[in-house]
Amino acid sequence: MRGPPITVRCDCGGIGYVPYSQSWACPTCRRTWNTSQIPAEEYWGIMREMRRLRLSVIAMALVLVVPIAALVPLAGLRILVLLPLVMSFWFMFYMPRWRRRVRERSRNLSKWELRPE
Repeated sequence: MRGPPITVRCDCGGIGYVPYSQSWACPTCRRTWNTSQIPAEEYWGIMREMRRLRLSVIAMALVLVVPIAALVPLAGLRILVLLPLVMSFWFMFYMPRWRRRVRERSRNLSKWELRPE
C-alpha cells in the first residue's frame, strides 16, 4: 500500500512531493532528501488514523441510509419524506463537525526535520 506524497521543503526554498521511503533531489541546489528518515510507525500510524476518519463517515452514512431504505417496502414512498431531514442533518451538523476534526488533526500532524544526504 502506498501513502500520499510527503511535502519536502529544501533550505533553498524548493518544494517537492515525494512518496514515503523515496529520495528527492532539489532542482535548484541539487541536495538530495530521503523520506525514509521518517519513522515508519509514525507515518503509517497517521495513514491508519486518516483511513479511520474516512471510514467513520462511510459508516455514519450507512447508519442513516440503511434504515430508511429498509423501511421503504413497509411504509412505502412516504418514508422518503424523512430524506430531506436526514440530508439536512448530514450537511448542516455532521459533515462540518467531521471536516473540522480532520482539519484540526491535519494541522497538528508531526513535522519531521530531514537531513540532506
